[in-house]
Amino acid sequence: MLRTANILRTVTALAVCIIWGGELAAQDLTPRLYWPSPQGTKVLVAGYSHASGDVFFDQSLPLYGVDSDINVGILAYVQTLGLWGRTSNFLVELPYTRGNTKGFVGETPARADFSGFGDLKFTLTLNLLGAPSMTLEDFLAFRADPQPIVGASLKVIAPTGAYDSNKLINVGANRWATRLQLGSVIPLRPTWMLELEGGVWFFGDDDEFLPGARQQDPIYSAQVNLVKRIRPGLWASLDLTYFGGGRQTIGGDQLDDAQKNIKVGGTVVVPFAGRHAIKIGYANGAVTKYGSDFDQFLVTYQILLK
Repeated sequence: MLRTANILRTVTALAVCIIWGGELAAQDLTPRLYWPSPQGTKVLVAGYSHASGDVFFDQSLPLYGVDSDINVGILAYVQTLGLWGRTSNFLVELPYTRGNTKGFVGETPARADFSGFGDLKFTLTLNLLGAPSMTLEDFLAFRADPQPIVGASLKVIAPTGAYDSNKLINVGANRWATRLQLGSVIPLRPTWMLELEGGVWFFGDDDEFLPGARQQDPIYSAQVNLVKRIRPGLWASLDLTYFGGGRQTIGGDQLDDAQKNIKVGGTVVVPFAGRHAIKIGYANGAVTKYGSDFDQFLVTYQILLK
C-alpha cells in the first residue's frame, strides 16, 4: 500500500504541474510544461486566482490611473497522450471572471464592474526528444535518471467569453489568439532542472472593439524556470518571463505601445492523500513598458482521476 501511494503521488506531481490558469495572454509562467507523465494520466483542476493592479488594460483604452481587482475561478482538465510514440498532454481551461476597475476617462472618474465566463483555452504539448510515451514503470525509471527533453506546444484561445461591443471593458477578448512555443528541460542534478522556453503569440482582429477595429502585432516571449524536486510530488520553482512586441493598430491608427516587459514569480506544489495536490503560485511585474502591470496570486486543488 505504501509503494502504491508513493507511485500515485509521483504521477500526480507530474501530471498537474502544467496548470497555471487565469494568465493574461503572452504572460504565462508555466514551469514543468514539458516534464513527462505516464500515458493515460487524467487530472481535474479547480482553482482561484486573484490579480490586482493595471490588469486587462492597454494603451489603446482611454483609461488612466487604472486600479483593478480581478477574481477568477478556474476549471481545467488535462490528459497525457502518446502521439506518434511521444509523451504529449492535452489541456482545456475555462475561467470565470468577476471583478471591478477604477480609473479616469479624461478627467472624469469612472468605475466598471464585470463578470462572466472567459475565453476557452486549449493547449497541446508534444515532447520531441528525450521523453517517449511511457508506462508507469518507464516513468519511474526516467524520474530516477532524468534526461534532457526538447518539446513543442500549441496554445489556442477561442473567443467564447462574455463580450459586449458597447462596453469598453470585457471579460472575453472577441478574437482568436495562438501561441507556438519550443522548450527544453536540462537536468542540472538529479533533483535540479533548468527549463528554457521561447514562443510567439499571434492575434486575430477584433472588428467590434469600441474605440475602433483592433489589430495587434505578434508578441515574442522567453522564459526561464529553475525547478527543485524535493520529494515525489513535492516541488518548487523560480520563474522568469520576458515578452516584447505586440504593437497595436486601433481604428487604423498605429500606436506607440510595443511591450518590453519582465515578469517574475514562484510556484510550489504540495501533494497529499495520494491522489491530491495543492498548487500555489505568485507572479509580479518586475519591469513593465506598456501592457498589464499586475500582482497575481493563484491556488488550485488538483485531483488525479487516473
